[in-house]
Amino acid sequence: MLYKGSCHCGKVAFEVQGELGMAVRCNCSICSRKGALLWAVSHDKLKLVAWGDDLGRYTFGKAAIAHRFCRTCGIHPFAEDVSQGSERSAYININCLDDVDPTTIEVYEFDGRSA
Repeated sequence: MLYKGSCHCGKVAFEVQGELGMAVRCNCSICSRKGALLWAVSHDKLKLVAWGDDLGRYTFGKAAIAHRFCRTCGIHPFAEDVSQGSERSAYININCLDDVDPTTIEVYEFDGRSA
């Protein structure tokens, strides 16, 4: 299925292909603060439609994940592995997807603070 999503102001927009069966709620210091529900997909399933200079990047700790955000509205629509291998993933914030009710999606609690 093709999903479309964006930040709040729409300056960062994307499409993602896949079957949304479950989301992850991570309790690491950044994910718990931004309240994201993440859906992991192969990075090649994510297509940016709009971004320009508005797509910011934030990393911390081991810098393994680039947390992406809109520089205008501050919303974090997705994150991505910084590795360049074929197993690279994108982590879609399902709260930023159009026509998806997050309350209908099964949520897995991930202990990112201990990882």
